[in-house]
Amino acid sequence: MSLPHITWLRAFEAAARYNSFASAAKDLNLTSAAVSQQVRLLEKHLGVQLFRRLPRGVVLTDIGQAYAQPIRRSFSDLEKATDDLFRTKKKKTVKVRASISSATLVIAPLLADFHTRHPDVSVELSTFVWADRFDMENSDVDIRWGFGDWQEQSIQHLANESAVVVCNPASTPGKTDADGIRTLAAQRIYQIVGREADWRDLSEYFNLELPMSQEIVSVDSSVLALMALTTAPGATIVLENFARHYVQTNQLVTPFGYRLPVAPAHYLVHRDGAQDRPEVAAFSAWIQQVYKEWSGV
Repeated sequence: MSLPHITWLRAFEAAARYNSFASAAKDLNLTSAAVSQQVRLLEKHLGVQLFRRLPRGVVLTDIGQAYAQPIRRSFSDLEKATDDLFRTKKKKTVKVRASISSATLVIAPLLADFHTRHPDVSVELSTFVWADRFDMENSDVDIRWGFGDWQEQSIQHLANESAVVVCNPASTPGKTDADGIRTLAAQRIYQIVGREADWRDLSEYFNLELPMSQEIVSVDSSVLALMALTTAPGATIVLENFARHYVQTNQLVTPFGYRLPVAPAHYLVHRDGAQDRPEVAAFSAWIQQVYKEWSGV
C-alpha cells in the first residue's frame, strides 16, 4: 500500500489529539469541513474507520487509536530533526570584563576553546583599567585583581599566583644565579604601575641584595611591559601566567628560578544574580578550570 498523503495524516493526528474536528481545524488553520474531508480520504485510502462520529465530537476506534500513536511519534521526530538541523539558534550572551592584561594574555587567546565547548554561548569581552564594582549593565562577570573584599555576593578565588623575572633574550646574563639576577636588575627595568615594590620584595624574599636600576621605564600594564621587552633590552617582574605565551614562543625568557608569591590574586566576580544564568555558569566553570590547570591544582 502506498503512503497516505501527508495532509491527511496531519488532519488525522490533530483530530486524534483533540478528539474534535473543530479543534483540529483551529490548530491547522482550516475549516472543520476540510479536516473532516481529509480524514474521510485517509479512511478510504486505508479501508478502515478511524473515528466514530458522535453528536458532539469524535472518538478514535481501536484501530484509530493504534494508528494515532506511531503517526504522532513520526511527526514529533520529523519536527525535532527539522529543528535540530535547520533552526538558527539564538546564542545566549555573557558579558565579561577583565584588566587589559588578563583579557589580552589569558582570556582572549583561549576563547576559541570556550566557543568549541559551548557553541550556543557568545562572549562579549571588554577591558577596564581598575574595577571594584559593576556599573550599569556593562558586564555579567568580572575577572578582578585584588583581595576579594568587594561588595558582591558571588566572589570566587581563581588561583594563587607568583611573579617571575622576565627579560629580552639579548639581556640574559651569563649566570643564572644570584650574581646573574643582580646584573640584570641593574639594567633597564620596565616597571608596571601599581607593582613598584616587586623588585624590593623579590630581593628581600630571596635575600638577594639587588641593586636599584638607574633606568626605569614606567608602563601601566603587564602586557605593555611584555610587548616592550620583545623589541628592546631590559627586564620586568610579571605574573607567571601573563608571561606564559611570550616564554613558550621564545620571544622572552625567564632565566632564573626565583618565583615571588604575591598576596593579591585574580577573582571571579558575578553581578548579583547573574551566576544563576546557565550561560554565565558555563563561562564561570570554564575560566575556573583554566586557572586550575595553570596553577597545577
